[in-house]
Amino acid sequence: MLSLPTSQPNGVSHFRVGDLVVSAINDGIFEVTLDVMVNIDRSEAEKLQASAFRRMPPRITINAFLINDGKSLTLIDSGCGTIGGPAAGAVGRRLSALGVTASAITRVLVTHMHIDHVSGLVDGEGKPLFPGAEIVVHENEAKFWLGEMPSGASPALRDAFAIAQRGIGPYREQLRRVTGGEVAPGITLLPAPGHTPGHSAYAVQSAGESLLIWGDIVHMPGVQFANPAAGMAFDIDPAQAQATRRRIFDMAASERARVAGMHLDFPTFGHVARAGAGYAFVPEVWYPDV
Repeated sequence: MLSLPTSQPNGVSHFRVGDLVVSAINDGIFEVTLDVMVNIDRSEAEKLQASAFRRMPPRITINAFLINDGKSLTLIDSGCGTIGGPAAGAVGRRLSALGVTASAITRVLVTHMHIDHVSGLVDGEGKPLFPGAEIVVHENEAKFWLGEMPSGASPALRDAFAIAQRGIGPYREQLRRVTGGEVAPGITLLPAPGHTPGHSAYAVQSAGESLLIWGDIVHMPGVQFANPAAGMAFDIDPAQAQATRRRIFDMAASERARVAGMHLDFPTFGHVARAGAGYAFVPEVWYPDV
């Protein structure tokens, strides 16, 4: 009897941006409920989710990105590591399947310090997995998560602080705090605050081509493109997160920019189009060659 597959065999997709190759790496998924959403009626969220032919309960895709400039390898975010549950934490083995060792990673660019972005920097014992890599993060992100916890913090926020410090802690001597500008060859940090204080997008540019890796501008594609006001319960500043999302949607649609995101459907590359009072995501056409 033939055994039935239980998982997808790859989870990596390569895309060329000029002279650079950007690899989307799927870390797995979180299964959630619509209770994680704010500023939208539950009935509307359910309707949008259903009209987009998405399953219930919803799943949030988790991605990271590897950028090869021919001389160095840059990783953007690191996934959940060992603490995201059995359905997440695949970045390490995806890199191994590509023949990429931890020692080959020159730098890790962090969009922000949530569980699914920095937990893959360390192993199950909290030891660094990329000991030779520089870690780059926005100054406001480091100041918030590595500073003093706000008084009266909720248990969820306390947990988030512990996770951020666990992931980044072993790299304090290798941590480069920036406020914007070019942070690696062909890669520019663009502040995109709201989801967290120092949440960042990264613009990748080479030979006249570009890609905006926008981090967590969207978590629930079936809902948030159609209704950009919808936010997430774990946004630190929901109003600012919404304003940032609308600004980036408008920019991407107006400029016909190519985008990718940590929670867009794998392999994530595509475009934003205006659709009625909201927007829609148009996936990039997949080709077998890079």
